[in-house]
Amino acid sequence: MSSPRTHRYELTLTWTGNDGSGTSAYRAYRRDHELLAPGKAAIAGSADPKFRGDAARWNPEELLLGSLAACHQLWYLHLCADAGVIVESYADHPQGFMQESADGGGQFTRVVLRPRVRLAAGSSRELALALHAQAHALCFIARSVNFPVEHAAEVGFSGEP
Repeated sequence: MSSPRTHRYELTLTWTGNDGSGTSAYRAYRRDHELLAPGKAAIAGSADPKFRGDAARWNPEELLLGSLAACHQLWYLHLCADAGVIVESYADHPQGFMQESADGGGQFTRVVLRPRVRLAAGSSRELALALHAQAHALCFIARSVNFPVEHAAEVGFSGEP
């Protein structure tokens, strides 16, 4: 039996929103920041526009949603390859629901992944659908959150509408 492996992830977050007076007032600074990791392009981040952020930049809520969708997709493609299910295209349009509380905090209450998968002829639609549950069970990010991650997957074949 192999022992568990620990993986470490690091990045640098740098606030870039000081307009000269720092956080002297709530409206005196921008929420802009950059996420950096060696050898990778910077991710321009901010707050959601509802919280005085820049709509042209990624916000933490979108990044969480993207992490869940990407993790599911990577596991799903892996499982399909192992099972002989040939995926020709995969796209997801996930939705996240966050409830803001009276104290200004809040939390996600659920996420719905909506993968649309196109298979090569001869692949099993039933197996392709079933592999979504296994991908969810193995996804590192989905296993780490404390809210439900649901799936509304569609599987079809190339050439189908």
